[in-house]
Amino acid sequence: MSVIRAFIAIDLPDQIHQCLDKVADELQTRLDEVPVRWVPANNIHLTLKFLGDVSTKNLEVLKNLLETEVSTHESFEISVGGLGAYPKVRRPRVIWAGIEGPPELFQLQNAIEALSTRLGYAPDRRKFSAHLTLGRVSRNAQPGEVKRVGNVLKSYSVGFLGVARVNEVHLFRSDLKPTGAVYTKLLSAKLAD
Repeated sequence: MSVIRAFIAIDLPDQIHQCLDKVADELQTRLDEVPVRWVPANNIHLTLKFLGDVSTKNLEVLKNLLETEVSTHESFEISVGGLGAYPKVRRPRVIWAGIEGPPELFQLQNAIEALSTRLGYAPDRRKFSAHLTLGRVSRNAQPGEVKRVGNVLKSYSVGFLGVARVNEVHLFRSDLKPTGAVYTKLLSAKLAD
């Protein structure tokens, strides 16, 4: 059986990617020599559901159901800005830019979560938290390096970066390469106008 790694996400407009690229460049400068794997700006997206392994024979069913579900939701806007870290700034492992979204964002994510669970994909253990991953601190980072990341995040203020209109949701294939993940859009499902 052939499988692919896949996830469902919202892509961002170029101007938001450019702003995020500038923020990441500044963070890289401030965190010089700290082992962080930075996400290329064009790969930054808002993940709604990580599916994991998807059988290629089930891909068409998934696409059809996703298109049908997404079309029942109205388009909306999200705001991008601010910085943070998971699990917390004092112990950062994931560096992120924030997302503020209306109830429609969370309703859409809940519907996609429910759909994927009905199709047999594992439900997320954590509550959905809208964010854009900018980088991941290496597991090999020394305690002093991890602390430095936290200190930089506390001292570097990033305000409002822009607004993005969400008109569609995408099903992405993720291929892990030595140079990093390569994402390919398999489907773009439109929201209602």
